[in-house]
Amino acid sequence: MKRIALLFLALMSVLSCCSRAPKVERLHVEGTALVNESGETVELKGMSFGWNVLWPRFYNAGAVRHVVRDWDAEVVRAAIGVEIDDDECQVQNYLKNPEFGKQSACTIVDAAIENGVYVLVDWHAHGLHTEAAVEFFTYMASKYKGVPNVIYEIWNEPSYKDHVNQIDYTWAEIKEYSEQVIAAIRAIEKDAVIIVGTPRWSQNVDDAADDPILGYDNLMYTLHFYAGTHKEWLRQKGDYAISKGLALFVTECGGMNADGQGPIDVESTDAWIEWMDENDISHIFWSISDKKETCSMLYPSAASEGPWRAEDLSPWGTFVKEKL
Repeated sequence: MKRIALLFLALMSVLSCCSRAPKVERLHVEGTALVNESGETVELKGMSFGWNVLWPRFYNAGAVRHVVRDWDAEVVRAAIGVEIDDDECQVQNYLKNPEFGKQSACTIVDAAIENGVYVLVDWHAHGLHTEAAVEFFTYMASKYKGVPNVIYEIWNEPSYKDHVNQIDYTWAEIKEYSEQVIAAIRAIEKDAVIIVGTPRWSQNVDDAADDPILGYDNLMYTLHFYAGTHKEWLRQKGDYAISKGLALFVTECGGMNADGQGPIDVESTDAWIEWMDENDISHIFWSISDKKETCSMLYPSAASEGPWRAEDLSPWGTFVKEKL
């Protein structure tokens, strides 16, 4: 009986080890590079979930497991819709229902941890909402303190503060907001990588390069592109930012026009991918969604939790899967 008991304990120990979530290394920023614990440069590649308020059906552990195991994603992104409020929304935005936003974020984060990949917690806003952002990131940093998988993206795409007159948020305004949110996260989480949005829909990284945020380690800056619209001129902004010492992370990109529509510009997309690989810039493709638009990777036939068949993938989904 003693021998049987020992064998049983040994078996339980093995099963326990097998059931543990795979570990990831703590990442940090050195100069313009994202590096691992050994100091080796890391270039993460993965996919963004669409707005949680538009496609809540994909915010589940099965979908994360599928993109990791079948698409080889190394990072996923939870796009928590802050303001969007129209007839397409299936649930209320974060400003109206913060608990649902937190639940959506935690579902993706927990699944990423379980599958051993990194995850961006994305404050998917265009407008300035400092108080709500501080509350959200305080909650998330407290919940996942010390967890190396989690990266904080504190403002997706700062855009127009005056939509009627198309007046952009200035870098000074974005910087002031960012410093408040960064301080809230750093009061809890000392080491996590934090990604800062940049002006004009996260394109004008050159503005940030001329006046970077000081006093904090492990900061990166967002550059977004849509290859049908954004060409060499935007890569030149990226080159300038890198030359000034900024660490860049392309937290959202697509191969079509900036409105998510139009044909896939393969030549331009390949040029962007080559540039990102040359500069070891991590990048995330947009998006896991099923809207009738070029940038949605899935058709409505796709199961909410996966697996997704070839016929469930849009041309963009097929393209991204092959690239990953």
